Parts: sequence; C-alpha cells; structure tokens
Amino acid sequence: MCLAVPGQVSEIDSREGLAEAVVDFGGVRKRVCLEGLPEARVGDWVLVHAGFALQQLDEAAAEELLGWLSDPEQPAP
Repeated sequence: MCLAVPGQVSEIDSREGLAEAVVDFGGVRKRVCLEGLPEARVGDWVLVHAGFALQQLDEAAAEELLGWLSDPEQPAP
C-alpha cells in the first residue's frame, strides 16, 4: 500500500540544483523534492509520497485528509 501525506510548505530552496522544500507534517519537518511542483510556494499544502511532492491541495482538502489519517474509521474522502 502506498500512502501520500499532506503537509504545508514552510521553506523553499535548492540543493545541488534541485528544487526542495521543508514541509511541515503536523510539527514534523522534512525536506521534500519539489521538482514535480515548481509552482509550489511557502504556505501551500502539498501531497507527499516517498519524499516527493506530487500534488498541490487546497487547505480544506488537506484538513479533510489529515482528519481521515488521524481517524481511519471515518469514511474515506
């Protein structure tokens, strides 16, 4: 099973020529590759899998997913 998790971009920079971001996952901050989402900006919500930002989300969608991840007994969004 693959799981992508929503997080909020808190910093953007580049490392060795690759676009990267620091993404906040509910207080846990991780470096994420942004090469697939060059339009992402600080404050945006992104869906991340295996260290790669895959998709931008609006805040409502991110909160819905976070709610579901914290209580998987809820119906899936």
